[in-house]
Amino acid sequence: MVRWLTVLAWALVWAEAPAQAQDRFITLASTTSTDNSGLFADILPRFQAQSGIAVRVVAVGTGQAIRLAERGDADVLLVHHKPSEEKFVAGGFGLERFDVMYNDFVVAGPAGDPAGIKGMVRATDAFAGIARGRHLFVSRGDNSGTHKAEQSIWRASGADPAAGRGKWFREVGAGMGAALNTASGMNAYILTDRGTWTGFSNKGSLAVLVEGDPALFNQYGVIVVNPARHPHVKADEANLFVAWLTGAAGQAAIAAFRKRGRQLFTPNANPSTGN
Repeated sequence: MVRWLTVLAWALVWAEAPAQAQDRFITLASTTSTDNSGLFADILPRFQAQSGIAVRVVAVGTGQAIRLAERGDADVLLVHHKPSEEKFVAGGFGLERFDVMYNDFVVAGPAGDPAGIKGMVRATDAFAGIARGRHLFVSRGDNSGTHKAEQSIWRASGADPAAGRGKWFREVGAGMGAALNTASGMNAYILTDRGTWTGFSNKGSLAVLVEGDPALFNQYGVIVVNPARHPHVKADEANLFVAWLTGAAGQAAIAAFRKRGRQLFTPNANPSTGN
């Protein structure tokens, strides 16, 4: 509650932010899924127009984004693996974590579906079927939030993809867009966030086969890097950004962002007020 009041206090300072100060900027460590979807290109100019603060995005996997923030190489962290985010805060690297928005993961694969997983209710059953038939599966393999979600599903499925590494199980060590390009080229199965999938143009014969499982829920959170740990962090500007992103203007911008007529993210910074 105290830190929520802190963010609200920054929101009250909003009107004093000098819109003419175009040399002001913060660095945001975030994910390839948010960047590849086009979300940042759409909403960050709105923040800059209102505040005079530019946001420079470093888009990498969640694990790498967290490491950047731990080193003080970013002012704000926006990623999608809550246990890692909470560990980041507990370790003193960040201030309070706030929910921002969510979407979901989907299991995509060849439209012909040789594994027979189309329409399955549980992602774990789909993964088990893919492993059982040794069907090509592309993994990001990059310690990203998507990769962590995939690993969790593999563990729950009872299948061991490591046994098929280099054969039917291919790890690319790359971002979501690059991984989807690989899956498209190989006509392979893949776990992807819906935002990147919707904006992705090189689908080839891939189609969404499994969706709607609660295990595929994909929550994003935002954290200001702790200036007590790294005094050079631009805490004032970072707090203004978090206040905007979790406030009415930022939440409305997220809700309004669409690709091919579809809303890609659902804002939920303050569900009690319907955002």
